[in-house]
Amino acid sequence: MGSKLKPLITIAVGGTALFAGHALYSGNPKFYAEVVMPCLQKFTSAESAHKLAIFSAKNGFYPRMAHFSHDNLNIDVFNKHFDNPVGLSAGFDKDCEAIDGLLNFGFGFIEVGGVTPEPQPGNPKPRVFRLKEDRSVINRYGFNSCGHAPAMERMRTWYDRKSSLDNYIGVVGLNLGKNKTSEDPVSDYVKGVEVFGPYADFLVVNVSSPNTPGLRKLQGPEQLKEITSAVVKARDELERQDKPPILVKIAPDLTEKDMIDIASVVGAYGSGVDGLVISNTTMQRPDTLLNPHKSETGGLSGPPLKDMSTNLIREMYKLTSGRLVIIGVGGISSGQDALDKIKAGASLVQIYTVLTYQGPPVVNRIKRELSELLEKEGYSCVSEAVGADVTGTGTRSQKSQQKAASEQ
Repeated sequence: MGSKLKPLITIAVGGTALFAGHALYSGNPKFYAEVVMPCLQKFTSAESAHKLAIFSAKNGFYPRMAHFSHDNLNIDVFNKHFDNPVGLSAGFDKDCEAIDGLLNFGFGFIEVGGVTPEPQPGNPKPRVFRLKEDRSVINRYGFNSCGHAPAMERMRTWYDRKSSLDNYIGVVGLNLGKNKTSEDPVSDYVKGVEVFGPYADFLVVNVSSPNTPGLRKLQGPEQLKEITSAVVKARDELERQDKPPILVKIAPDLTEKDMIDIASVVGAYGSGVDGLVISNTTMQRPDTLLNPHKSETGGLSGPPLKDMSTNLIREMYKLTSGRLVIIGVGGISSGQDALDKIKAGASLVQIYTVLTYQGPPVVNRIKRELSELLEKEGYSCVSEAVGADVTGTGTRSQKSQQKAASEQ
């Protein structure tokens, strides 16, 4: 009996291994979400898994997924063409090590950094915590950074490679931070513009990380105006002809007055600021959180942040009269989540936390879902949906119906 079963067992094991290998290589979304990522989380800490992800992306150890183009996801922002509006948030590739590998996940753009002028280790470990039941993460990295010099060399190498190709797909922005012990934050941000301005497609001034003491105070109107004025001046003085847009990344934990103050600075005509990244992680802890790590100090990201960031996008879009480009980030794990932020006023969106739970194939899934939803709701392209919930213009089909009714 045993001798008869042995070949069958061998075939079964071999078939299972073959299936697993194919699913791993081809980037099967369900296999990654239900097998690969849970196994990785079982045997690695959150920070170790993060480092492994960067190493893998840098060295080409990632699934060879087919990246389907969806014509209705194409969008032009900042006079740049984006193959799709789904990007990777800052904080994942802090030291600009894996740009091309991460773009190969199917992102339309990525934001690397934040990078501080001088190297700094960040906060003591452990400093990243998975809240598995909540599909969330709390981090208190504290701007751990290799510093400007090595990050600039990597950005320059990427820029030279991009410039040598005719049809390079992908846009890369850089997130600027300040050193923890710096007494002159304005100078830190200006240095960042001077160092990375010649290479990055856009620059983000991060005044909202909750893990650097005093950083969020820089969102105050006087401090923010001083920073943005200096940063825009430094950008305008760059020799580069296609000067990079300047965006400001803000926190979700804002009062109504905070929103009005920020809008009055960045949204003012002549401010030179081109957009907002909304939002960073939150210090709030919703009552719905289940994981024991929920009380850890740090910024919370993932689904609990979703509505908070979407509401902030909507308010800032209103307060700035839609004049600024908004990148929406916070709790996106589906095409519907992405569309909600777009209809609230975001032209582009970013993900991060969902990658830790579902792996690289989630990028393609979100893009596919978003494309299908746009078509279903009558939008021919992403740009038609931007701010639709605020302006009340509705879907393309609704507008056609309204026009037909008015002509009767």
